[in-house]
Amino acid sequence: MTVCTVCGGDPCANPSLCRACCEADKPQQNGKPLLIIDPGNLPTVAINLRDILANSGTLYNRGTPARITPSSSDAMPVATPLTTHGVVRLAHELSRPVKNGEPATVPDRVANMYLDMQGEWGLPKLAGICTTPILRDDGSVVSAEGYDLATGVYCHGIPEIAVPERPTHEQAQIALQTIRDTFRTFPFADAARRFDVALDVDIVDHGEPIGIDETSFVCALLTAICRPSLWLAPGLLLNAPAISGAGSGKGLLVRAIGMIAYGAHLRPFTPGNDRHEMDKRLVAEIMEGKPILAMDNVNATLLRSNTLASLLTERPAGVRILGQSRMVTLEHASFIALTGNGLTVSEDLARRFLYCELDAHCEDPERRSFEPGFIDSIRMHRSGLLAAALTIWRWGRQTRMKRGIPLGSFEHWGVWVRDPLLALGCPDPVDRIRQIKERDPARQRVIEMFGAWWEAHKDNAVRAADLAPEVREIIDPSQRGRQYVARAVQGLIGTRQGGFTLERVGELPNRRKAGAPYRLRQVSPPGHGADSSASSAASAFGAKSDGKTTVFAATDGADAPADATDDPDVIRNTDLGANSENSAENVGLDVGGADDADDADASRNYADRRDEQVF
Repeated sequence: MTVCTVCGGDPCANPSLCRACCEADKPQQNGKPLLIIDPGNLPTVAINLRDILANSGTLYNRGTPARITPSSSDAMPVATPLTTHGVVRLAHELSRPVKNGEPATVPDRVANMYLDMQGEWGLPKLAGICTTPILRDDGSVVSAEGYDLATGVYCHGIPEIAVPERPTHEQAQIALQTIRDTFRTFPFADAARRFDVALDVDIVDHGEPIGIDETSFVCALLTAICRPSLWLAPGLLLNAPAISGAGSGKGLLVRAIGMIAYGAHLRPFTPGNDRHEMDKRLVAEIMEGKPILAMDNVNATLLRSNTLASLLTERPAGVRILGQSRMVTLEHASFIALTGNGLTVSEDLARRFLYCELDAHCEDPERRSFEPGFIDSIRMHRSGLLAAALTIWRWGRQTRMKRGIPLGSFEHWGVWVRDPLLALGCPDPVDRIRQIKERDPARQRVIEMFGAWWEAHKDNAVRAADLAPEVREIIDPSQRGRQYVARAVQGLIGTRQGGFTLERVGELPNRRKAGAPYRLRQVSPPGHGADSSASSAASAFGAKSDGKTTVFAATDGADAPADATDDPDVIRNTDLGANSENSAENVGLDVGGADDADDADASRNYADRRDEQVF
């Protein structure tokens, strides 16, 4: 009997396994490595499978292993996350699984073990898929295929673009005019217009200075082209009047951006019925790695979304994979566009978007004359429009120019995209953010309340219970009670709006728990604060009890009422707050009959209804 060369046994301790080991020492067949399936050591099998998949160069990290696959709707590929069955199929494509010396199927348990190796896959992070040239900070344009290590994007079908090596100011100006001519028939709200007899429609008058709305669109187009090469970039919000805005051309503009920047037909999606459904759809779309996401028909809505805010200003962003109870960190470089009629965004989202408004100045915008086949025409002229945009970008990279208004999180974007347009005579689209914030009902209500407070009390210290009736009416139009008002005022400590800031003066050391006094302090001169802003806010809130836009409901979750003092019992019970059925008793509010638990319950129910009705 010959001693086994594998286990050293005489006779062989495990002939079937040793035969498989000997097979592993033979030259690989068809270039595929062997994957030995050892039923007694599946974790090691999973590790070996991980190494095979990592070395294959076909997988990427999208919070979960993903591969690039053809899309069912267009020529652009998508990132498809691997499932258990997908791992099994890929293992057989890239290796030769063998068990006891015979071909075998990779067990599902091995595939699941592989998928659970979070952070151990050894795969490059995939930020997205792009079909536009990769741009470098030195002004170079890269038309490559495959994975780009510097940006983390997968390049596919990138066209060769002729861009001047050293563009002049005149060439950049011509390039801007080329883009403007292409979109001259769109009704940018603040653009000067003239009637074109040949087209039978009003067009943008290029003899007048360019407006912010048109600038925001051009800036968004350049942003979409540069987005795969930028770490962060703002999105685009295309808005139109609530009643007469349908058919203004918002969707057509977004589809044109997608065609010029990525050569792809856009697949817009709707936000769904509530904020939670919208967040799920956003995550599902972003997981595919597509270069542009377009959410359509966000109509008559105050848009709020922590997920959307995170995707625009955080990289990597934390998202929850659909169907699983775990969070993953996700790299993404997608350009995000929203369209709607009568759309308003909350203040936290305002700084994350370029804002472009369309207004056709007619009751039925869809009846305006548009040449058929506009997107097909854009597709035919894509190379020229893409070259025009890149000419502006390269000129900006090679020219020293003045910076525009600072915009937090997007400093690099400002230098690459916004500042060259400013140097070409365009207004700063970032200035529009202030106007968007002023439209936020939450901001307007606070400004209105501060204005009324200042008129009634100036900078005198006053308890929440002693506020003037007109101030309490703004805070609590539904008459929920003193506890509600106290929590609302406490939640606004340190807030700066309308030229004022609210301060807490101190505690009153008496056993009747009379409450802490507050003082409004003016931080900007008259005319820049509450006087002008409050009047506009008042007109915007003629109906205060509709239950949809009251900002003070957001403070219902405060742990402790503002009227609590330094009583030790109160401090020990602050965790109860409005979430306790006996909150009024526990925190020892001032007597009077209004500050009972019903107020807290009503406030919570109101906040729940508000969240269901408003994003």
